[in-house]
Amino acid sequence: IVKVVMAILFVVFVFSGLFKVEPQEKAIKLRFGKPVGTGDQVLIGSGTHWAWPYPIDEVVKIPIAEIQKVAGKGSWFLQSPEDEALNQDPPTGGSLNPAVDGYAITGDGNIIHTKATLSYRIEDPVRCVFEFATGTNQTFSLAGVSNAVLNVLNNALIYTAARYKVDDILLNDVTGFQEAVGRRVRKLIQEQKLGLVVDQCIVQSRPPRQLKMAFDNVIIIGQKSSQIITEARNDQNKVLSRAGADAKGRVDSAEVARKLMVNSITAEADRFKNLL
Repeated sequence: IVKVVMAILFVVFVFSGLFKVEPQEKAIKLRFGKPVGTGDQVLIGSGTHWAWPYPIDEVVKIPIAEIQKVAGKGSWFLQSPEDEALNQDPPTGGSLNPAVDGYAITGDGNIIHTKATLSYRIEDPVRCVFEFATGTNQTFSLAGVSNAVLNVLNNALIYTAARYKVDDILLNDVTGFQEAVGRRVRKLIQEQKLGLVVDQCIVQSRPPRQLKMAFDNVIIIGQKSSQIITEARNDQNKVLSRAGADAKGRVDSAEVARKLMVNSITAEADRFKNLL
């Protein structure tokens, strides 16, 4: 009976090493902590595979095709999940509270709130396993990757905001600021060799809630200024068009008069010649 039980336990032990890799995944087999295989053979493709059960082998699965997202809110004000879902701001309050409200300093010394959502994919699974894998027993945790990307994203927001003016971030060059944040993120990921590739970086910026009315007034004044400038340029174009048309009409009239005078003088000269 003991032999039969031992045989059954051995069979169960061996077959417990079967594992399945999904089409959107890659897997790495670690034997006593070291990868099995070299080069591209380290990565195991989709299908059913076998490995010695833990603790001899350990299988780490990496979702390479799945788009991962992380939200950098280190420079954003405190917002409840309900307010965030409804895109509503919390009550303004007396003043900004640095203990709970994040913020960034712009290049011209102003305070803004800015956050970003970054979409990325794992490009180098082997590096991710050895740098960020925290899971065990055939699981892979993305917590380490997410934390590293989050630090990079918050760094990029603060770094880039310090090199832009508040008007450019909020009004004049919103797209340029977003692209600059994305470039900073890609640069840091490459420098730190995180083994990731960035798909998209969406940035949202706002003035402090306590100064929203003042910023709204600036926007209104700017819109009125643009409207007045546009109307003045339209009037300028109309005046220049009328002046150009009037000038052309006068030139044409003078040219006609010149030709008539020349023809008249020529005719008189011919008549005098004939009389002579």
